[in-house]
Amino acid sequence: MPRKSRIDAPGALHHVIVRGIDRQEIFSDGKDCSAFMERFGDLLMETRTSCYAWALIPNHFHLLLRTGDEPLSVLMKKLLTGYAVNYNRRHNRSGHLFQNRYKSILCQEDSYLLELVRYIHLNPLRAKLVSEYRSLAGYPWCGHRVIMGRRKIVWQDADYVLGLFGDTEHEATMAYERFVRSGIEQGKRPDLTGGGLLRSHGGWTGVKLLRETGGYQTGDERILGDGAFVEEVLAKAEEGFNKKYRLRAEGYNLDTLISRVSEIMGMSPAQILDTQRDRKRTEARSIVCYWAKEDLGLTQRQLAAEFNLTPSAISHAVRRGRAIVENNSYSMST
Repeated sequence: MPRKSRIDAPGALHHVIVRGIDRQEIFSDGKDCSAFMERFGDLLMETRTSCYAWALIPNHFHLLLRTGDEPLSVLMKKLLTGYAVNYNRRHNRSGHLFQNRYKSILCQEDSYLLELVRYIHLNPLRAKLVSEYRSLAGYPWCGHRVIMGRRKIVWQDADYVLGLFGDTEHEATMAYERFVRSGIEQGKRPDLTGGGLLRSHGGWTGVKLLRETGGYQTGDERILGDGAFVEEVLAKAEEGFNKKYRLRAEGYNLDTLISRVSEIMGMSPAQILDTQRDRKRTEARSIVCYWAKEDLGLTQRQLAAEFNLTPSAISHAVRRGRAIVENNSYSMST
């Protein structure tokens, strides 16, 4: 059976899990962890991705992220490829470092954000990297230490998490600590990392109860949430896929987009494509980039080659184009 494509959208919450190939180590010492964190932090800042929780274990790691300017796949490719190259060079090894594709689960925020923060930050304790809960705040490769105020990391959004627990820092920190402590006895949580309908309803017991009561909920292994949330996410993903397919079937391509934007902006296609930079040309190219990426599915790499720009510049152009289109109610069709 072909594997399903990942689901992503700006502002989506993801639980990301990455494991070493054949359960081998991917962090052999503190230098590896530091190198990973430096690369990870730079990419978070570059892509404006929010990180609420993270934990590095010798043979795997967990992240809780909200996507920003770049799709999750772009961030993860840069992170994993760059880290693997440096790790192999440093440890004089070759070949794949990570197991298959990373796992990313799109999560329903209201129901699962805090549960996932707790689950991820208790990983070092479950893995017996620390002997007791009191030692967890001293474990250097986990976001729990940051939320507890024992370390400052600019790329971890500890304030957002604490804001869900109280109005003052002290009050929020104490409430967060009580919440994390209360999860120790839960042990492993397959409902937070497992598959589809089982995950969204607390395992087979929850699914059996639904069946006995005549209830039904949509499930998908890529999504953590209740049935309504899963259906909404899948519907939006299907709508986006169908739109791209329909537009391409109708003959839309980059050339037709450029022609349409030239009509809107009152300039020729050649003026949009030339290398001169002024406000009008920049806005026109931004609209083209936005529609090409969001509606036709062109990649940032393709657009970068077409406009002779860097992928980062294309990312900014897409964001700018979205605002221009929405503010002016521009339509791709005539």
